[in-house]
Amino acid sequence: MDKRQGSPYDRGASDAYYYREPDPHYYKLGRASKRVEKKDMSDEQRAEYLLGHYEETDRKDFGEFNDE
Repeated sequence: MDKRQGSPYDRGASDAYYYREPDPHYYKLGRASKRVEKKDMSDEQRAEYLLGHYEETDRKDFGEFNDE
């Protein structure tokens, strides 16, 4: 499985890390390339995205927000 930056697995893990809902996508050549949407992904690529999303256990710490 490809876990490099921009891969379906990487994008799934990144979305989970930032508390985003699953939205399968990836970038062929890293973040600098065009986003490949779910409709254009294979079943295997969508599965890799979801695996990355559900295997990610770390979450971004946004710290404390104070509106005052």
